[in-house]
Amino acid sequence: MFNLFKKKESKPQGPVSPEVMGLRLGCSFELDALHLKLLDPHLVTERINPTQVIEAVGRVDLDDTTILRFYTDDEAFLQVVVQGTLEEDNVIDVKLFHFYDTMDVSSQSEWDQLLKQKIGVPNYELQGHAYARVWQSASEYHAPVAMTEKTFAENGTVSRTDQFMMLFERHVDADNTESLLLSAEEVIDEHNNVSRCLVISTGIVVAPSQITIHG
Repeated sequence: MFNLFKKKESKPQGPVSPEVMGLRLGCSFELDALHLKLLDPHLVTERINPTQVIEAVGRVDLDDTTILRFYTDDEAFLQVVVQGTLEEDNVIDVKLFHFYDTMDVSSQSEWDQLLKQKIGVPNYELQGHAYARVWQSASEYHAPVAMTEKTFAENGTVSRTDQFMMLFERHVDADNTESLLLSAEEVIDEHNNVSRCLVISTGIVVAPSQITIHG
């Protein structure tokens, strides 16, 4: 006999990607087009698309601080830094980064040199622009900051990347700066194969009021 009260079997839920400020996997957002137009002549990144679709979400946990990265279809990621729980009131920094270049690191000696001599220098030059290191230390060289990012893709997969990072910036006018993010990234697959690269990105500060979230 058919059981009218039989419980439906629930489908297993995959990992839930993080959200903040209404930003979430699969949604789109729009940036202040006038602000981008005024900045465009001064930036390394050209013709930033005001409307972008989020295709993946990354999360980095650092003590009481969480870094969320919303990767978009414009070869970019909107980075939101949250101190405390993932609520809009706890957002302390928002930047839009665009990927400038990715270079493979093929040997252990290149990797060691990158971490111990290159990433943490006081100044870095890109396209003739001089960027000063943001994070300071007692010595001239600053070891890169280590973190692990968990990335949630649209197809439900989750990946992890170890990153060793340094942040630089330069003034583009009286009120705005352009950031330069260097990230030495390492991925170890299930067969213990190691792939490494250096990712260079440039970014701008974005106020939450300059972002409109679409479904």
